[in-house]
Amino acid sequence: MALKTRNSYGTITVSEDVIAMLAGSLALDSYGVVDMVPSKFSDSFSDLFRRNGKARGVRIVTKDDRIFVDLFVVFKYGLPINAVAASLKESVKYGLEHFTGMIVDKIDIHVVGVKI
Repeated sequence: MALKTRNSYGTITVSEDVIAMLAGSLALDSYGVVDMVPSKFSDSFSDLFRRNGKARGVRIVTKDDRIFVDLFVVFKYGLPINAVAASLKESVKYGLEHFTGMIVDKIDIHVVGVKI
């Protein structure tokens, strides 16, 4: 399902794949995030044939004009998980709201592991 919004210029449609790629890119640019990992084995298998690697580890659900995000991440070892997760939520929320003009209702961070 795609997000649709109207403004003075007309109707704008943004697909969930684009939002997932943006969220993945924003997450990887956040301090303390080392990698994004697929949430399921079937996702990791299909990830081999997918061209957009930036959407890996991101699940997007849209309802009406709200965005719900799940991020599956690997953090850098030795950093406080709460601080890195809070910073990650803030940067992804700001970036998605600024880009889409929609409201990000919820961001869930799933820490899959840590890496040195």
